[in-house]
Amino acid sequence: MMDRVTVVKEFFSRNETVFKMGLTALVMASVAALVAGLFLESMEEFIIVIPGMMILIYSAIGMRGNIFGAMGSRLGTSMHMGTFEMSLRKGGVIRTNVEAAIALTFVVSLAMGIISWGVVDLLNMEGTSIWNFMFISLTGGILAGFVLLFVNLGIAKIGHEREWDTDNITAPLIAAAGDIVTMPMLFLAAWFVLNHSEYVMPLTTLMIIFTVLIMVWILQRRPVKSRMDTTKRILIQSTPILIICLVLDVIAGLVMEGEKDSLLALTALLILTPAFLNEGNALSGMLTSRLSSMIHLGTLKVQMLPGKKSFENFAITYILGMITYAFIGTIAFLLTWAMQQYNQSDLPLALNYPEMLAIILTAGVITTTVLNFLSYYVAVLATRYNLDPDDHSIPITSSSMDLVSALVFIGVLLMFLPMFT
Repeated sequence: MMDRVTVVKEFFSRNETVFKMGLTALVMASVAALVAGLFLESMEEFIIVIPGMMILIYSAIGMRGNIFGAMGSRLGTSMHMGTFEMSLRKGGVIRTNVEAAIALTFVVSLAMGIISWGVVDLLNMEGTSIWNFMFISLTGGILAGFVLLFVNLGIAKIGHEREWDTDNITAPLIAAAGDIVTMPMLFLAAWFVLNHSEYVMPLTTLMIIFTVLIMVWILQRRPVKSRMDTTKRILIQSTPILIICLVLDVIAGLVMEGEKDSLLALTALLILTPAFLNEGNALSGMLTSRLSSMIHLGTLKVQMLPGKKSFENFAITYILGMITYAFIGTIAFLLTWAMQQYNQSDLPLALNYPEMLAIILTAGVITTTVLNFLSYYVAVLATRYNLDPDDHSIPITSSSMDLVSALVFIGVLLMFLPMFT
C-alpha cells in the first residue's frame, strides 16, 4: 500500500510543472471557449440566415489551432534544442515561422471557403454564393490569424525569457485565443456579407490575388547553401496535410450543423459545444507537443507499442482532462442558469447539474482515450516516414480530435437526452 502511495507521490512530484502550467493554461482555454460559446449563442441569426455557417465556424476554429499550434510546437522544439532566438533575421526561427504562418493562413482560408461551400452545395442546403463563403473564410481567417500570430510570438518570448516548457502551455493558449478571436471575426465578416454584398466580390478577388502572390514569392525561392528554404519547406510539407485536416474539420462542422436545431434549442449545450471541442484540441496539442519534443531530443523511443514514458503522459492527460471537462460543464450550467435568471424565464432548465456532468464526463473519458493513442501513433508514424512531427502531428491530431470530439459529443448527447428529457 505504501509503495503505491510513494509511486503516486513521485508521479505528481515529477510532473508538478506540467500540472501547474498545463492546468492553468487549460482553465484559461476553457473560459475562453465558453466565452466563444456565448458568442456563438448570440450568432443564432447568422447561423439560421446563412445555411452552412456552422460548418464554416468549426472549420475556421480548427484551422487556426492547426496552423498556429504547429507554429508554437516548432518554436518550443527550437527552445529545447537551443536554436531559438527572438530575432526577425532572415533564415531565423522566428522569421521563417512568421512567413509560413501568414502564407498558410491565406492559402488554407481560401481552401476552407471553397470546400465549405462545395459541401453545402453538394448537400443541397441552399447556401449562399461561393463568393460569400470565400469572403467570410478569408476575412475571418486573415484577421484572426494576424492576432494569433502576435499571441504566439508573445508566448514564445515570455516562455523563453522565463525558461518555461512552452509545450505545456502553447496549444491550450492558442486554442483559447483562437476561440475568442475567430468567432467575432467570422461574425464581422458575415455581417458585412449581409449588409454590403456589393463589395464582397471585388474584395474577395483582391484577397485571392494576394494569396497567389504570396505563394509565388515563397515557392520561387532558391535553396540556400544546398538546403531548401525553411519557409518553403514548411509551406510545401504543411499545405497538403492541412487541406486533409480541413476536410476533417468540415466533416466535424457538418456533424454539428446536422444537430443545429437541438443545439439551438438547448442554450447550455450550445454554450458548451465550442468548449468541449476546444478541450480535445488543446489536450491533444499539449500531448503531441511533448511527444514531438521528446522524439527530437531522443528521450522517447519510437516503437509500435507505447512505453512507460508514453503511458505516464497518457495519465497526465486523463487527469488534466477530467478536471477541465468537469470545470467547463459546471461553468456552462451556471451561465445558463444566470441567463435564465436575467431573462426572468419561468421555463425550467433543460438539464440539471448532474445530467450536465454525466454527459460531458462520459464524452470526455471516451475522447481522452482516443486522443492519447492517436497523438502517440501520429508522432511515431511521422518520425518513421522522415516527416517533422512538429509540422504534421498537431494538425492531424487536432483535426482528427475535432471530428472525434464532435462525433462523441453528439453520440453521448443522443444517448443521454432521451433519459433526461
